[in-house]
Amino acid sequence: MTVLESVITCPVCGRQTLESMPENAGQYFYRCLGCDEMLRPRDRDCCVFCSYGSVRCPPKQSERQTVLHGGADCC
Repeated sequence: MTVLESVITCPVCGRQTLESMPENAGQYFYRCLGCDEMLRPRDRDCCVFCSYGSVRCPPKQSERQTVLHGGADCC
């Protein structure tokens, strides 16, 4: 089951905001609603949800599910 909401925590001001994630892509930029900082993914992360979110982006969630199930589709 893919989770489509994640709480982004700003590394600058600490504000936490619940955001909806696109199902088939990550999000490269995110402007913090608290301090107006433009967040970008950390090195080796594909998107801001993978860097600062409580849940990784849907494409990464799908990759993990495939690995956990030995590459087979889940029943």
